Amino acid sequence: MEFLLIAAVIAIAVAVVSRSQNKGQTQLQAHQNRHLEDHRAEAARWVERLGGQVFNLDGVDEPSKQAMADASERYTSAVSELERARTPVQAQLAKDTALEGLYYVRAARSAMGLDPGPELPATPGQDRAGRVTEDRTVEVDGRTMSAATGPSDQTPHYYPGGVVAGRPVPAGWYSEPWWASALASGVWMMSSMMMFNMMFAGMAGVGYSGEDFAAGVGEGGADVGDVGGDMGGGDDGGFFDGGLLGGDGGDGGGDAGGDGGGFFDGGLFGDGGGLFDF
Repeated sequence: MEFLLIAAVIAIAVAVVSRSQNKGQTQLQAHQNRHLEDHRAEAARWVERLGGQVFNLDGVDEPSKQAMADASERYTSAVSELERARTPVQAQLAKDTALEGLYYVRAARSAMGLDPGPELPATPGQDRAGRVTEDRTVEVDGRTMSAATGPSDQTPHYYPGGVVAGRPVPAGWYSEPWWASALASGVWMMSSMMMFNMMFAGMAGVGYSGEDFAAGVGEGGADVGDVGGDMGGGDDGGFFDGGLLGGDGGDGGGDAGGDGGGFFDGGLFGDGGGLFDF
């Protein structure tokens, strides 16, 4: 009898603990679901706002047309990201993409002389990346590259500022989308530091050096002033030397094949079948 009593007490205790655990798990799951839905709803609000602009605003000149094309691309990406979002982090990514698209819309509206609309929350890395605060033109590998505070026929390409493939790109208007290769591939070509130094050294709105740029400023990583080191290590060729702007591809990871072509030499802007093949 005593044994049966003990067994009954144990069984009741196990049942109570199991019920309590199940209830706790159910409550936790419900909380997580509400948390996700809150993030999805917030992201959807920004995606819908971007869609309204994309479908109702057309550019009238090269800078505004280009900015609206970029806004449209961000809208497509944000819709896809929101549909796939299964976690709050994924929903946040959709929101950030939509916000970036809205920055392009603001740029397009400004280029057309319209009210850009209300201010927007900052996107990840935007504050660290800084912005163009003065017009500059530099000669790079025989080509003229410009950065400006506003749009023009010479600077029709806008970027809202942020981190591209682990490196900061200041907000501003540019003669060429020099970040495009890294945005598409996720990898910067080499010697981008040289270009960065030539274009932004001493600029008030860019409070970090080319060395800081080359060290990388990852999403959620160190602030620009705290980063250091040489990304990738060694002399792997460069942004203008076998990287983004052509020349000898260097020996990153062994002999990568000699003349690797580049951004302006068979790469993004080169004569070897690049994206902007002249």
